[in-house]
Amino acid sequence: MKHIFILNPMAGSGKKLEETRKKIEQSGLDYTVYETKAPKDATSFVRDFCAAHPTEELRFYACGGDGTVNEVAAGTVGFENASLSACPIGSGNDFVKYYGGADNFADPVRLASAPARPVDILSVNDDYAVNVLNFGFDASVAATMQKVKRMPLLGGKHAYTTGIVHSLFHAMKTRAKLVGDGKLLFDGEFLLCTVSNGAYVGGAFHCAPRAENDDGYMEFCLIRPVSIPRFLSILDPYKQGLHLQDPRFSDILIYCRVKTLEVTFDKPQPICLDGENRVVTAFTATCLPGAVRFAAPADAKLHAEPQFVGANG
Repeated sequence: MKHIFILNPMAGSGKKLEETRKKIEQSGLDYTVYETKAPKDATSFVRDFCAAHPTEELRFYACGGDGTVNEVAAGTVGFENASLSACPIGSGNDFVKYYGGADNFADPVRLASAPARPVDILSVNDDYAVNVLNFGFDASVAATMQKVKRMPLLGGKHAYTTGIVHSLFHAMKTRAKLVGDGKLLFDGEFLLCTVSNGAYVGGAFHCAPRAENDDGYMEFCLIRPVSIPRFLSILDPYKQGLHLQDPRFSDILIYCRVKTLEVTFDKPQPICLDGENRVVTAFTATCLPGAVRFAAPADAKLHAEPQFVGANG
């Protein structure tokens, strides 16, 4: 098996990147290292490498955040001899939370011998999402952060706060028509919507507590518009993944499983694909069952649906 480590030098801290380099060098594996140079560079490199080695077993390691996992996964689609794993050094690392978190992916040697199993990936227009597609409030936060991240005072360590404040005043309602598997799911204004293969988004939010990333379905979760005080009151249970059981969501939540989703906005809107921003007026998302082979340690603990213990629990 060939081992190819895809390093994103822009992900995480420089310390994490150097620690990962050292672990790779000390692994004893016969490996190749490739550093990405621009957005989607990883996808192009992986596709070209797979095409050049059609008969060899290949394992790619996404050394970065969720965006790097996204790009490497997209590059392996269609190549049965390629598998993917991750060396998480990003800020959120949401995809690997499904497998118990980043600590389970800290040892390249362990990952090299880990079994690879088919998992789903979402096709979204001409892009992919291996973890979560989201739009509405949180996509507005991400888009605002991207705009201001290099601005004095508003950007840098304040970018997330700037994104939240801006969205509280400008993105509490988004209008769209949503059709799942040919049936109308929603037509009107909503607060936020996630379409999930994985279980977590935004670094900490357990948005899809019933997600199984190999079941051939996407988890659809939409929350209707609410006032700012109510928004603040439901934020914590949503973060914990309790929104499916919590009675505070009974009148504002739509949650179901779909294989395809067609979304049409009334005007161009930001969407996030594994944390990467796009602006669209419409899109079609389709679950591609078992289209990616992902390698996780055999003893990695999969996420479990949280148990609701009461309104104050």
